[in-house]
Amino acid sequence: MSEDIVRDSDGNQLKDGDSVTVIKDLKVKGTSETIKRGTPVKGIRLTGNPGEVECNTKQVKGLVLKTEFLKKT
Repeated sequence: MSEDIVRDSDGNQLKDGDSVTVIKDLKVKGTSETIKRGTPVKGIRLTGNPGEVECNTKQVKGLVLKTEFLKKT
């Protein structure tokens, strides 16, 4: 089985449980919430797609974010 390596915007490898920071203000579809730049996100979960991770923030639970907007902390 070949697993795709998930990388953040800087090219660092991401793993389950890593902490990341949002590098751009992101509007959340279906809500009036905006995830602000610099928001810390702890305990990410990898999905089957190497360009996305699942996470929870204080504002929104069960959020899927693209890795191009994340930086590993």
